[in-house]
Amino acid sequence: MAETKKQSKKRKSLSHYYNASQFRIDTWNRLKNTARQLAAGGSKAEQNRKLVRELIAYLAPVEVYWAFPGPQVFQQLNRHEELEEYNLLARKIARIAAALLSGEYRRKHIVLDAITDGDCEQDSNIDSGAGSDFERARKRPYFEVLIVDDLSQSQMDAQRSTLAAMRRDEDNFTYAPVFVSSLDDALIAVSFNHAIQSVIIRFGFDLHSENDLPVLNKYLHQAHYDHIEDVDRSDYGMVLADVIAHVRPELDLFLVTDQSVEEVAGKVGKTCRRVFYNSEDFFELHLNILRGVDDRYRTPFFSALKDYSKKPTGVFHALPISRGKSIIKSHWIQDMGEFYGINIFLAETSSTSGGLDSLLEPHGPIKEAQDLTARAFGSRQTFFATNGTSTCNKIVVQALVRPDDIVLVDRDCHKSHHYGMVLAGANVVYLDSYPLHEYSMYGAVPLKLIKEKLLVLRQEGKLDRVKMLLLTNCTFDGIIYNVQRVMEECLAIKPDLVFLWDEAWFGFARFGPTYRQRTAMYSATLLRERYRSSQYRLEYEDYLKDAADLDDIEACLDRPLMPDPDKVRIRTYATQSTHKTLTALRQGSMIHIHDQDYKSKVEEAFHEAYMTHTSTSPNYQILASLDVGRRQVELEGFELVQKQVEMAMTLRKSISTHPLLCKYFRLLKVGDMVPEQYRQSGIESYYDPDHGCNDIWEAWAGDEFCLDATRVTLFVGHTGMDGDTFKNDILMDKYGIQINKTSRNSVLFMTNIGTTRSSVAYLIEVLVKIAKDLEEQLEDMSPAERRLHEVNVKAVVDDLPPLPDFSHFHEVFRTDPAGKAGEGDSRSAYFLAYDEEKWEFIRLDGEIQAAMDAGRQVVSASFIIPYPPGFPILVPGQVASREIIEFLTKLDVKEIHGFRAELGLRVFTQEAIDELSKN
Repeated sequence: MAETKKQSKKRKSLSHYYNASQFRIDTWNRLKNTARQLAAGGSKAEQNRKLVRELIAYLAPVEVYWAFPGPQVFQQLNRHEELEEYNLLARKIARIAAALLSGEYRRKHIVLDAITDGDCEQDSNIDSGAGSDFERARKRPYFEVLIVDDLSQSQMDAQRSTLAAMRRDEDNFTYAPVFVSSLDDALIAVSFNHAIQSVIIRFGFDLHSENDLPVLNKYLHQAHYDHIEDVDRSDYGMVLADVIAHVRPELDLFLVTDQSVEEVAGKVGKTCRRVFYNSEDFFELHLNILRGVDDRYRTPFFSALKDYSKKPTGVFHALPISRGKSIIKSHWIQDMGEFYGINIFLAETSSTSGGLDSLLEPHGPIKEAQDLTARAFGSRQTFFATNGTSTCNKIVVQALVRPDDIVLVDRDCHKSHHYGMVLAGANVVYLDSYPLHEYSMYGAVPLKLIKEKLLVLRQEGKLDRVKMLLLTNCTFDGIIYNVQRVMEECLAIKPDLVFLWDEAWFGFARFGPTYRQRTAMYSATLLRERYRSSQYRLEYEDYLKDAADLDDIEACLDRPLMPDPDKVRIRTYATQSTHKTLTALRQGSMIHIHDQDYKSKVEEAFHEAYMTHTSTSPNYQILASLDVGRRQVELEGFELVQKQVEMAMTLRKSISTHPLLCKYFRLLKVGDMVPEQYRQSGIESYYDPDHGCNDIWEAWAGDEFCLDATRVTLFVGHTGMDGDTFKNDILMDKYGIQINKTSRNSVLFMTNIGTTRSSVAYLIEVLVKIAKDLEEQLEDMSPAERRLHEVNVKAVVDDLPPLPDFSHFHEVFRTDPAGKAGEGDSRSAYFLAYDEEKWEFIRLDGEIQAAMDAGRQVVSASFIIPYPPGFPILVPGQVASREIIEFLTKLDVKEIHGFRAELGLRVFTQEAIDELSKN
């Protein structure tokens, strides 16, 4: 391939622009302040002039990727600086900075050329008038269109004018074009510019840019273009479309080609919305751009509910609150209407007709909303739920698991899964996560242990009964599995294994390129494509030449396994608490499915399970919020997730570099949360004061486990307070800061798509206040008080209760007591406890130890769930080990479900166990 004209130039690295959008605003504001000082004159004029030049040069490489203010403005700014027109320079920069910060440029045209040396107060009045057609258009949602082509400035101006002339009063949106001339620039643009919603790819562009962004190579690798230099120039358009589809799959791509349009369309049908031949019709292109954004913008159920609320209706059915009638005419509860407003009551109805739909049998707007959501999240089917992911988990388990099926379950998963096993009658193999004793928390289940359990079940002839592997991804503390690797190696042992990934805290991950690769739906799609490719068949043939025998368990544990492409079936389910990480009302959740056997084996059972657990009176406001939340992530999810990560990195930086905070608090790094043997990349931290933000792509691509950067775990042990006290008594009661998860000596802060810079600043301010208060208290302590403080610190830093593993089911609750896999029947134990004569209470004050010393196997009759850690430490039918009892004895938490301190543990009587043993 001939060298492109830009390859020979020295490329400018843009790797330091972590969040280019925030970088722009911060740098423009800094430039504004410096230019203002320059215009004011003074002794530092030359210093300020030099800094203005530097900041303009710093901004110039990235401004080419935005429509406003556009790269042309730098010619004006440089000219004003050269001519020493500092007042005019300062005013134009201030106008740009204000428009960027407020988003005003999205609403009206900013006319920089009209700014003069006159009164600054006139600047806001010289833009397009509020009554103009152009201004009315600007009040519509605004986005930007990327055009990839090698054009001259005059050609760009002509196309910009042509597209602007296409605007009509009936258009629902307005947009502005951004022009780039290379494949690299296009990838940088869609990475940096969140406003881009459509991309027009022509056939005259180059490969490389004058700018360089290292992550581009990762994007190319992910799309299988490691040797991009070998690609024929005529295929650049198709390659670019393919890579953008991997980076930002929500974007509408339009390919303009001079090749056979029919042939090209067949190759890019999945990635491009439409293919145009050579000189496209601009008006047709304009309509397609608007139609594509409208397809993501529309909200079928939310719109139907709004329309319904406007109709005059007479309610002669349920819901007196419908239309607000029972509130409006009340003498005592009108404050409820004043608080919520009338619309929520106008939209409150039990009707499934009149343009609405039934959640249990959707055929109208709910069905359409679910289909759009499936597209957004990359699933084959998606179902809404209005009573939380706890219900979603039970629906999936009941639909797939029959009595006596074997299910491998992450022991420290949400309690809904444990109850789901009871309802389904599964034989459960509990999997232990690696412990983090120093912080009183658990990590995740090592792949080696999962493989070992599956291979043992195979060896014992039980593989045909194994139905599902159930894992939490990501965990509450942010530990994330290598989903593709787990699925691939497990499918090599059990080709039709069903995977249920509990993504309650991971719904946002689909909308960030780094995070997406570890989601269930993305992994299912990728693996399915991989296994049906000819390339994989060649890899599998090579693998078979030296493959370990599955009967040799030890050999299989130490080497990667590959599934047979002729036998493997992708069967993947994900449950998400949408309300936890995206825009939705509380309890709004989703079930996402990519199951090759869904239609043939699961659909009817799933329908019955869904009917079993779903209310016949679902909350329409929750359903509407799920519909709107889907619209949001398809149009701005990429931006929001990037900002969410940025807020977390800012928090990490602020804590790690503050001397006083470092004295009493410590951020837990990747190296603290993920043991070295599971971090093949060797990464220790996402941020450290010496190196700043580290590149996490390699870790996320290859490590067995990685850490969600948006989970910031703060070690508070050196304050002398346990996590629960720090959370409730200090953060919440004193400063109004709400968090959820704590451990014995840590608290967890989570950023989300709603986190702002102000909220992060307030948290830092509060932590500094806490540290200062502690500093003063320590200075004023008497020797006795100091010793007491040291005892408290030692209690939460050193004297921690041991973290026990799952012990085992008692043999009476096992169909194969001699089996090494350890599967057990918690259902029979659960319902046995319904007979009050079969169980008793046994206290932890020495009574249970004495029973164990006497040789008794103490068997739990209920779920025992301490908060934290928030998962069952004992399940029905499980033998209580000495380690578990020691943990419960030393555990100092206020909330333990299933345990009454004054009575003790509820356990089966020895007589009940003996009776079962005889049978």
